[in-house]
Amino acid sequence: MGLDLPAIQRALRESGLDGWLLYDFHGSNPIATRLSGVDRGAHLTTRRWYYLIPRDGEPRALVHAIERHNLDPLPGRKIVYSRREQLEAGLTELLTGVTRVAMEYSPECAIPYVSRVDAGTAEAVKARGVEIVSSGDLVQAFEAVWTAAQLESHRVASQALYRIKDKAFAAAAAAVRAGTPLTEYELQQQMVTWFAEEGLVSDSAPVVAVGPHAGDPHYLPTQASASVIGPDQLLLLDLWGKLTRTGAVFADITWVGFTGRVVPAPMANAFDAAARARDTAVNLVQAAARDGRELRGWEVDRAARAVLVEAGFEAQVLHRTGHSLGESVHGNGAHLDDFETHDERRLLPGTGFTVEPGVYLPDFGVRTEINVYRADREALVTGPCQNAIVPLLS
Repeated sequence: MGLDLPAIQRALRESGLDGWLLYDFHGSNPIATRLSGVDRGAHLTTRRWYYLIPRDGEPRALVHAIERHNLDPLPGRKIVYSRREQLEAGLTELLTGVTRVAMEYSPECAIPYVSRVDAGTAEAVKARGVEIVSSGDLVQAFEAVWTAAQLESHRVASQALYRIKDKAFAAAAAAVRAGTPLTEYELQQQMVTWFAEEGLVSDSAPVVAVGPHAGDPHYLPTQASASVIGPDQLLLLDLWGKLTRTGAVFADITWVGFTGRVVPAPMANAFDAAARARDTAVNLVQAAARDGRELRGWEVDRAARAVLVEAGFEAQVLHRTGHSLGESVHGNGAHLDDFETHDERRLLPGTGFTVEPGVYLPDFGVRTEINVYRADREALVTGPCQNAIVPLLS
C-alpha cells in the first residue's frame, strides 16, 4: 500500500510526535513492510532497514549497501551503511533532532499485535535520547480504517456466512431427525464446500462443536477428535471469511443451536447472560459514536464483562469481548480487551470489530458473535443478532 505522507504527518503533529520510525529485519515487522510497500517476494530483505517519517519535512531512510534499492519507491534521502560502525553512526544521523517517535512497540508487550520491534533495537533508539511511544493508533488510522469498498466486501461476506450458518443448522437437524450419524468434522467439511460456493476464503475451517467441545473456544474438529452430533446437544458454529477480491475484509460470526425441542435452563441462562453482555457493549459503542466521545477498547470489554460477572459467570470467562477485523481476521485495530490485555487504543471511525462474549463450562459453552462498524457518528451492527439458543427440532 502507498504511504499517505501528508496524512501521516498531520497525525504526527496532532499526536505531539516528532516522527514515526518504521523498522524491519527479515520480515520481523509486517506492519512496516506493508506500510512501506517493501515486497519481500520481489526483494531480498536480509538486512536491517529504518525509515523515519518526520512530522515536518522530508523522510529519510537507513539501508544496507547490498539492499539499498529496497526503499527506492519511497520519497526521501537514504543513508547507506555496510559495516556495523556505519550502522551505528547512520542511526545517530537518522535520529538527529528527534526526541519522541512512534514505533511498533507496546509497553510490556501489552498488545502483541503491535509489539514488533525487538528489545535491542528499542534500546539502540533510546540510547540516542529518543523516547519511544506505541504506534498503535497510527497503525489503526493507516491500516485498520476501511474504505467504502471494504465495508461493502464485509457486508457481502457477512450475508454469505449467515446463509452458511443456516444451511449447517438445517443439515444437523436433518441428520438428527433421520438418525443418520453426522460428525462435527463432517459438518465442518460440508461448510468448507459452501464457503467455496459463496466465493469466500478463510485462514481456517470453521469451528463446529457439540457438548463439551463447545466449552473450548478454539476447538477445531478432526476426523479423530470429532463427536457425532446427536439429539439434545448444544451445537456451536463459529465461522469467518472474506471475499477473494483484493483488499476484502473479514466477517466473523458465532451462533448456537440445540439439537432438540426445548433448550435446557442452564444453557439458556448462560446464553442470555452472553447476549446481554453483547448488547451492553454495542449500546456503549453506539452512544459514544452518537456523542462523538472517545472510547477505548478496554472500556467496552470491562462493561460487557461486568454483565457476565453479575450473572455469576466470572470464572467461566476465558477471552476478551472482541477483536479488530481487517484483511486478516484479527486486524490491526483496537480490540475490546481489558481481560487478556489492557487495550488503550481508541475505537476509530471507519474501523470494524467483533463483539463476542462467551461463557464456557465443562459440559458446554456458549458464545454470541456479531460484527460492528464504527462510522463517524454511528455504530452499525452488520448482521442479525441471536437473542436465544435456536431449538433446531422445533
